[in-house]
Amino acid sequence: MSGHSKFANIKHKKERNDSQKGKMFTRIGREIAVAVKDGGADPNGNSRLKDIIAKAKSNNMPNDTIDRSIKKAAGDMNAVNYEFVVYEGYGPNGIAIIVEALTDNKNRTASNVRNAYTKGGGNMGTSGCVSFLFDKKGQIIFDKEEVDIEEDELMMIALDAGAEDFASEEDSYEITTDPDNFSEVYDKLIAAGLKPIQAEVTMIPQTWTELTTDEDIKKMNKLIDLLDEDDDVQAYYHNWENQ
Repeated sequence: MSGHSKFANIKHKKERNDSQKGKMFTRIGREIAVAVKDGGADPNGNSRLKDIIAKAKSNNMPNDTIDRSIKKAAGDMNAVNYEFVVYEGYGPNGIAIIVEALTDNKNRTASNVRNAYTKGGGNMGTSGCVSFLFDKKGQIIFDKEEVDIEEDELMMIALDAGAEDFASEEDSYEITTDPDNFSEVYDKLIAAGLKPIQAEVTMIPQTWTELTTDEDIKKMNKLIDLLDEDDDVQAYYHNWENQ
């Protein structure tokens, strides 16, 4: 899912996303519904909806599926009763973890997320206990194998579009933006014929924490698996160096 700005194993991440495509589409559909309820069905006047559409497209969600989700939400405003909640806490060895959820039952969701923290060798904390360790940014990722132009050209396109930063990793290019400028940068990259494998407004860690024991790594993977399985969880962010 979301939240890691290092893609040393980008192919594994893509395969993982592919295996969870159905669940991902359901989660994005829920985000669309809430965004439409809060700000209307026109993405030109609803920046949150526009950002979610960019995220949906980067996850290969078909345009007609996106359109149907918007129309359904616009035509049935009273049916959307989800509440946005954020949980913060720690994993093994003090790994910082933020969990975002959309729920119609806060007690159920809080219990499930607390259980994930606990079974993962950590604990759920208070609001604000780890969020100061992250920066909210727009993040656009390209697989190097899928980019046909030179690195310098891609960098210039991104910076000219208004990106804040451009980084070349082992097997990917990472573009970061101000969250308010994300959709504009994304649109200009798409207009240039470029297709990212991930694009969303996310939380990027300021520092990273390593896990050095097999037991801690096993616990962290358990925590992630439990969050992945929870239908209420929309996204999570952590600062685990080796993920």
